[in-house]
Amino acid sequence: MTAQSWRSLRHKKYQLSLRLFLFLNTFSALFSMLNPLYSVQALSLPIIIILTFSLSLLAWHWKNKARTINIPLISLFFGGLWAWHIAGKFSLVTGDQPLYLLVALLSVLFIGSLAFASDIKAFTLHSLPTFIICLSLSPHDQWLRMIYSVALPMAGIAIHQVIQKRNDLFAQQLLYRLQEERETLNDLSMMDPLTGLYNRRGLQNRIENLPAVKSGEHFVLLLDIDHFKAYNDHYGHMMGDQALIRVSAAIRNAVRSRDIVARFGGEEFMVLFTNITLEQARQRAERIRQQVYDLEIPHMFNESVATTVTISIGMAILEGENIEAALEKADKALYEAKHLGRNTILLSPEHQAI
Repeated sequence: MTAQSWRSLRHKKYQLSLRLFLFLNTFSALFSMLNPLYSVQALSLPIIIILTFSLSLLAWHWKNKARTINIPLISLFFGGLWAWHIAGKFSLVTGDQPLYLLVALLSVLFIGSLAFASDIKAFTLHSLPTFIICLSLSPHDQWLRMIYSVALPMAGIAIHQVIQKRNDLFAQQLLYRLQEERETLNDLSMMDPLTGLYNRRGLQNRIENLPAVKSGEHFVLLLDIDHFKAYNDHYGHMMGDQALIRVSAAIRNAVRSRDIVARFGGEEFMVLFTNITLEQARQRAERIRQQVYDLEIPHMFNESVATTVTISIGMAILEGENIEAALEKADKALYEAKHLGRNTILLSPEHQAI
């Protein structure tokens, strides 16, 4: 999104620069026709071309905003036309010819400096033909003035371009950093802060991007820590959090990297086995149950019974993309597993118990 916005901003900047350049050429050509310097009427071919071509390009670009035009090439083309016009009119001026050349040069420089305030290449290409013509036609004692007239705006635009590039680079780096931080925050918002597993939002995101079944099936598992309320009541919530962290790590270590593990709520977890056979799913579920049991986390859930933390698991096949139906079946299997004595695994009712 950031890269797209950045490209859009640069394109708008290009559009503004081009349209301003064409508008200034149109206005200057009209002004030169209606109110020429020294009242020398010279409806020259280059001034007609400047007027018609700039108007045509302006109208075309207004209708085709997505299209781009080579600005350096256009600037050189118009610069050549202005140089042609100045050279043709020079012979008709009977007054102070050096002053005419200086004013004509400054007029062209004015167009370039306004339109290309941060584009030294386009400014130079637009100004160079006129500068060469004016320099060649003016007496030697005017050369320094001519050079100064061009060098000053050229230096200013070059410095402005360097500053602008640095500002653009800084802004671009800032945008990229903000995008990275946004992605990091987005990732964090999908993770459970206690266990480091996906939360429900992260789970939903992973399920929406679940690849198609290539071999085997997908299986949904709902896991619940047995008698966890009693554990919290007896050991306190801080110890309960530690137990959740250790159990979640055991679950994550017992599955494959491509399987999805999420904290479904409280002491309940969800695992999604992807592209796996029924027998493999059974073996993986048993591995989870055993690894949690092997943690040997002490659990005295009443005054007379002392044991270790265990989990019960309900399993269901994910048919098609109906995750809600699979979760409902897995929840029923989990509920039944609790009634069968806990620390056990049960497939959904249409399958036999493991």
